[in-house]
Amino acid sequence: MKKLYKVDDGKIICGVCGGIAEYFNIDPSLIRIATVILGCFGGGGLIAYIIAAVILPRKSELGL
Repeated sequence: MKKLYKVDDGKIICGVCGGIAEYFNIDPSLIRIATVILGCFGGGGLIAYIIAAVILPRKSELGL
């Protein structure tokens, strides 16, 4: 079963976008661009990023 987590390698701020990209097996740049676009239009991306940064475990904490 796939797990959603924050990454330690290749992270820019907290590793949330990198973890989401690994979960969906896509390029992290696409997730980062989508987050910025959502942040510019209403702030939903910023709020979601902050929540994910707080609640998601790190990849190293899961032993993966």
